[in-house]
Amino acid sequence: MKLYKISLLAAAGFMMTACNDIDDIVPQGQYLTPEQTQESNLLASSRAEATFSGMFSMMGQPDYLAGRDRADDFGFIMSALSLDCEGPDVVYPNSGYNWFSTACEYSSRNANYWNPYLRYLAPYTQMKIANDIIASFPEGTTDSIAVNKIAQSKVIRAFDYLAMAQYFQFNIQIAADKPCVPLVTPETTDFTNNPRATVKEVFDLIMKDLDYAVENLSKGRSDKTRINQTVAYGLRARTNLIMGKWAEAASDAKKAIDLAAAEGLAPASISDVSTPAFFSLTENNWIWGIDVTKDMLQGGNKLYMTAASWISPFSAEGYAPACQCYAMINNLLYAKIDDDDVRKGWWVDENLHSPLLSTISWDGVTGDAISTLVIKDVKEPFTPYTNVKFGKGSGIGTNINDSDFPLMRVEEMYLIWIEGLAKSGNEAQAKTELTNFVKAYRNPSYTIPTNRSFADEIWFQRRIELWGEGFSMSDVMRLQKPMVRFHEGKDSNEPEAFKFNMANNDGYLLMRFPQTEMNTNMGIVDNTEGTQPVPGQNGGLRDGVTD
Repeated sequence: MKLYKISLLAAAGFMMTACNDIDDIVPQGQYLTPEQTQESNLLASSRAEATFSGMFSMMGQPDYLAGRDRADDFGFIMSALSLDCEGPDVVYPNSGYNWFSTACEYSSRNANYWNPYLRYLAPYTQMKIANDIIASFPEGTTDSIAVNKIAQSKVIRAFDYLAMAQYFQFNIQIAADKPCVPLVTPETTDFTNNPRATVKEVFDLIMKDLDYAVENLSKGRSDKTRINQTVAYGLRARTNLIMGKWAEAASDAKKAIDLAAAEGLAPASISDVSTPAFFSLTENNWIWGIDVTKDMLQGGNKLYMTAASWISPFSAEGYAPACQCYAMINNLLYAKIDDDDVRKGWWVDENLHSPLLSTISWDGVTGDAISTLVIKDVKEPFTPYTNVKFGKGSGIGTNINDSDFPLMRVEEMYLIWIEGLAKSGNEAQAKTELTNFVKAYRNPSYTIPTNRSFADEIWFQRRIELWGEGFSMSDVMRLQKPMVRFHEGKDSNEPEAFKFNMANNDGYLLMRFPQTEMNTNMGIVDNTEGTQPVPGQNGGLRDGVTD
């Protein structure tokens, strides 16, 4: 049974014990002085390298943040899944096994709940490491190794702020001067009174960090968990898109595409995604990702704190298959996917059929029979619209949940490039590029539909292409769209408890600060607008895509 919140009694103990740990890893904590850190690095270069490596490995490390054997404690992968659960397109059942029901029902705005606390802790934990690395080298250093580490750390810091900025305040285009999240840099000294910076101030730092990285990173890197110029351009393209800087977004995305091609990376082919995929850094369409290794899964219940446990339906040790807690697509969106589009097969239909299942086997069972396969304490039957998009590391039906997770793919860069072109006055070229992209990589018979705006068509393509990868609410917020899960009077696969829509200016879309942050940072003034949505509300809202 999942634990939703920190009870008042437990919270009191938590403040007394865990806050000492938090002091070491989140904004309230104290930094070594730059001189002390630089001296430490000189004395123990291996420790400095371990710190640098740890900045990346923590991103998907099970049981790292809370250390309480929670099935939802697996870093940024958990954050991505939570955000998708708050959006319109990822559906989970309303059951006692759904650890993400707090996000599904929007009780994730409670200051004492673990889900929002972990999502706040993850970026500031990583940011603490990044800031320490930045401070560990002399200002203005020209040493190539130092500059490379500083640049990668600045990209991480930008990534961390993007993980919060879009959800603690509305889009910068309408809320630039409104409070967002506290800024923490090596120069920050007063952690007990560090008010929320404005949205503009947060994005100014993000862009400053990314500009430095683009100028100073090389094209090479040791592996795809690390950051090179391709990743830096890609993240700056993503940021420009969020900010509504369309021409700049298009330019950066095209540079990322070209740099990725020089690395031998390209969009996945129709053949590549005609079988369950999206589980390995080795996939040729991944630019950047999280490496989940077998060593990370040792001890306790760490196998359950993984993407494979929650997103893939093919694990022998997972919440999704064992508890019938499958990640499904909203049937409103599924109905809009063309039958000739290979992505239609990324989910089973209402009859539990997907052509992707004919390419794999589980315990000798092949094809649609996998959907109804029952293995005691291991797998329950699929439910309609269950995703089979996400395959599994170490093989179908095994209990080693070492599936990696994508943070950036080449396909995303194409869609940013196309949207940037369209919204910067080059719609004709954008239509050509979208047609070419979809026909080549997803649907050979594709033509741009005439029953929705071109802007909404691009959003539709993003919704199906990037489903389950953490982009759902980012797009809802940046496009200032209503969050639409159901249409009144139509069949819906949303559980009744999660069946509600939210207007694009609903203050309850904004995250709240964890109680631990407000207890130790007196400068925080929390978001208080809106009320928790109730089942059935706003059934008449439409989003332009699922209409």
